[in-house]
Amino acid sequence: MADLLLVASRKGLLGFRRRDGDWVAQPPAFLGEPVTAVLADPRDGAQIAALRLGHFGVKLHRSDDGGATWRALAAPAFPAQPGPDAPAVDMVWTLAAGGADEPGRLWAGTLPAALFTSPDGGESWSLVQSLWNVPERARWFGGGFDLSGLHTILVDPRDARRLTVAISSGGIWKSDDAGARWRQAGHGLRAEYMPPGQAFDPVHQDPHRLAHCQAAPDVVWCQHHNGIFRSTDGAETFAEIPDVRPSAFGFAVAAHPAAPGTAWFVPAVKDECRVPPDLHLVVNRTSDGGATFTALSDGLPASSYDLVYRHALTVDASGTLLAMGSTTGNLWLGRDGGEYWHNLATTLPPIAQVAFAP
Repeated sequence: MADLLLVASRKGLLGFRRRDGDWVAQPPAFLGEPVTAVLADPRDGAQIAALRLGHFGVKLHRSDDGGATWRALAAPAFPAQPGPDAPAVDMVWTLAAGGADEPGRLWAGTLPAALFTSPDGGESWSLVQSLWNVPERARWFGGGFDLSGLHTILVDPRDARRLTVAISSGGIWKSDDAGARWRQAGHGLRAEYMPPGQAFDPVHQDPHRLAHCQAAPDVVWCQHHNGIFRSTDGAETFAEIPDVRPSAFGFAVAAHPAAPGTAWFVPAVKDECRVPPDLHLVVNRTSDGGATFTALSDGLPASSYDLVYRHALTVDASGTLLAMGSTTGNLWLGRDGGEYWHNLATTLPPIAQVAFAP
């Protein structure tokens, strides 16, 4: 079971470490600065944090001593182009480690939607031109942001050359050769906001988040703008799960690392409202592949305005301990697969991501 919880927030990178059964707050890093993504690399224990500093740009930092000290890294950047319309990285939305057989390989998804890769632990980055240049990119559009954004990177644990990425709003894309070539996936996703006849166009989908089962990575869960979907063929095709109560809308999803039928979601009211249904915060869990859902709320507030962002729900390697953070600065731990929730902190800055570290 994990002993360190990292919390990327609008006012710094926070940490909580387990000591004698209790979780103790650690001194924050980057105090006052927006941390948009954090990676606890399972291969070497490194921590990498991405900061969004407005006119100072995007910054990356790396710690090799458990967060005691940090050093600056290169940040993902587009190749220099002339003219006022040249793209610029506004935010690193997600970070992912390469395979166990790829020491140093990192991936970064950004706003605007682009994929970057590093061969040397973040010392240098390059744009994955093959994805940036797909003709369909001309039809990508923004979801929660004005620009499309790449927020999910799944690396197949069986073969690190097999990559799956998700874009809001540009659908799901797959590569079998470490990003040299890409194909549109995510067939079967449904976008009810599109005009008649275009709801199933895979390019116009807004997958909010993907999660796969580490032990059975062909099972991929998708929390989509229009519902919850499940794939059993590695995100090539999806089936929609009907009649999810209290709501099929949300942003986050966490997949059990060993049980492919189990996943967790945080329901909300969609679009301009974005609050828990009936202002009652619950976590929805399915243990049978989406046939049924259980609303877990023991320890969660009965009246709440908490919203949980895409990366602010996670489960540890045991599949029994969850963490969840909200836009109103609440942080919970969910024990026994979410049966019981414990409020770890109540006055934190808005939380973008939670991540367990060894």
